[in-house]
Amino acid sequence: MSILNDGRCVMPIMTIELFKGRSREQKRALVEALTETYVRVMGGKPDAVTILLKEVAKEDWAVAGELMADKYPD
Repeated sequence: MSILNDGRCVMPIMTIELFKGRSREQKRALVEALTETYVRVMGGKPDAVTILLKEVAKEDWAVAGELMADKYPD
């Protein structure tokens, strides 16, 4: 839970991990869509939704023992 300086509780906090390389416009569209969808489905107000985007390099991400940089080279 995150508390703002004015004492308001900000929930939910969503963390999205994604490969590096997305544009600012793509990230903006993603967070707008996630916020709108959360409010429509779960209720609440958009200003209560916090989203953290964590970019990860493909060489730092693996699935089933395989680096994503090997599976999806640029």
